[in-house]
Amino acid sequence: MIRKRPIVVLGVLALVTLLAGDTPALESLREGRVAREPCAARDTLRRPFFGDLHVHTALSLDASTMDTRNLPADAYRFARGEPLGIQPYGPDGDPLRTVRLARPLDFAAVTDHAELLGERRICSTPGLPGHSSLVCRIYRRWPRIAFFWMNKQASEAERHGFCGKDAAHCLEAARVPWQVIQDAAEQAYDRSSACSFTAFHGYEWTGGAGAGNNFHRNVIFANEVVPALPISFIDAPDLLDFWQRLDRECGGAGQSCDAVVIPHNSNLSAGLMFQTVRSDGSPISAADARARARYEVMVEIMQHKGESECMLGLESEDELCSFEKLAMNNFTGRFVSFAAKPPRARQFVRNILKEGLVQEQRLGVNPFKFGLISSTDTHLGTPGLVAEEAAYPGHGGAGTPPGDDLPQGLPDAIDFNPGGLAVLWAEENSRSALFAAMKRREAYGTSGPRIVVRLFGGWDYPADLCADPAWPQRGYEDGVPMGSDLPPRANRSGVQSAPTFVVSALADAGTAQSPGTALQRIQIIKGWLDGTATHERVYDVAGDAANGASVDPDTCQTHGDGAGQLCSVWRDPHFDPAQRAFYYARVVENPTCRWSQKLCLASGVKCDDAATITPGLEPCCAPEHRRTIQERVWTSPIWYRPAEH
Repeated sequence: MIRKRPIVVLGVLALVTLLAGDTPALESLREGRVAREPCAARDTLRRPFFGDLHVHTALSLDASTMDTRNLPADAYRFARGEPLGIQPYGPDGDPLRTVRLARPLDFAAVTDHAELLGERRICSTPGLPGHSSLVCRIYRRWPRIAFFWMNKQASEAERHGFCGKDAAHCLEAARVPWQVIQDAAEQAYDRSSACSFTAFHGYEWTGGAGAGNNFHRNVIFANEVVPALPISFIDAPDLLDFWQRLDRECGGAGQSCDAVVIPHNSNLSAGLMFQTVRSDGSPISAADARARARYEVMVEIMQHKGESECMLGLESEDELCSFEKLAMNNFTGRFVSFAAKPPRARQFVRNILKEGLVQEQRLGVNPFKFGLISSTDTHLGTPGLVAEEAAYPGHGGAGTPPGDDLPQGLPDAIDFNPGGLAVLWAEENSRSALFAAMKRREAYGTSGPRIVVRLFGGWDYPADLCADPAWPQRGYEDGVPMGSDLPPRANRSGVQSAPTFVVSALADAGTAQSPGTALQRIQIIKGWLDGTATHERVYDVAGDAANGASVDPDTCQTHGDGAGQLCSVWRDPHFDPAQRAFYYARVVENPTCRWSQKLCLASGVKCDDAATITPGLEPCCAPEHRRTIQERVWTSPIWYRPAEH
């Protein structure tokens, strides 16, 4: 069943535009069932828009058990630049901490957990059936115990008894928070010609594959036409069934509902996030691969709970694969130390991109053709709060509960981080344009900074293209952007030439209070299939790893030079036209201090003086503490597929 909202009467400007037959404006107006004004600013060569597609509020059970009180409307206000109070709260109910973005976001989506939406409301609302159940009494008295109990039940795709026959009580109760989420997105979305902010409808399908193995996915809808209730893991615990239900309830013929599904935290999936076998152990079919490819067009490569690109020693010798890694392979290992197991190769996105080439050769379709983005996974209702600074308050969720008073010491687990941002290249800041960017994978992820990166692939880019002010136009005209397929091409002599890539990066200028960091280098990462074996190679194509830049972790003072802008035209020197391949860019900043080290220094910690290591600051001096960081960007790949013979 699809929710339908009434059509808003078109304004005079929109009617004039319709009569004039302005195609770009028509595309702006065709958003679900509610009309909007055409955006005043529209760039046919597209612009980068920065946002966060992974945001939890008090409507998520785990956030509520950490005393998060911010609701979806609050999260969108924060994304648009307004200050927001966060826990802990004083006796009068006023927040003891306030946060604010230095720069507002362009777009965001609240993605509260579909699982337990109704249960949380029942446990919080006197008079509803089940409110007096044992589970709900524990939720109100000992919320963190309820967090583990209720999430364990949900991860096993089971409802609590108080939900009633066929879960009727919990499903009915879930309608209210689902409506709150929708109303907040509609109110936050700027439908005026200013197009200042885009709010997407969304939620999280919070699946589990065994004990603590992460299977989570965010569902982002194209517009306001959405299912009557979000399809949760409890409703559809099998991925194939989940995609089929999305087809029936959202993607059916004649409907204007559409969605993308974004897996996240494969670094905590024990290698089970992207399986190549069905639940009965048989290999996936071409139909299964197409079902995944229909919705899963992007993957979240970094967020609050770690980075999922690659890991040194697991099918990779890449020196930069040690970035923001967790030491365990699933969630259980975070809470039960004796159950912690080391990560596995199939937890990491680069290895799965390589596996996609294998499956494409076998099935004729690539089930793992992912664009790359980042987000925060904040559980405080604070989208885009990604700055590496001593005032970083943590993001909640699986992190450290703040308690009743201001946190003493570190506000979060030391191996967690502030998360990253999703960047979409689109003509304008509207749902239709941004959603189209997601679908075509013209997207990239950052670890926080607002670095502007473009990647194009083609066959005939000249070596001096970077010097041409119109190079982005040439990029589109003579090739394809990130997220696309590079078609095979033979030259006049019949010999296949090598593909050429043009990649550009502009450093984040930062703000007056917090200047940005210079760039160190651009790399191209190539993965390819040779027969049945996959390989990878990292090429430095611009900048210099030996540029002399450094940071003193004892003072956080930076030294050395870097680049404000880098650009390169690079031709693959090892190209084989018979081999399937992908290419993506990674842009790396000069070293700076990590948030944890900045806080440790601000707190006066000196690891050679035990008197300065007060309670809560012990991790500052732990051997595993990463004191510095090199922020970065990952672009979506460009894929090459040999011509069929």
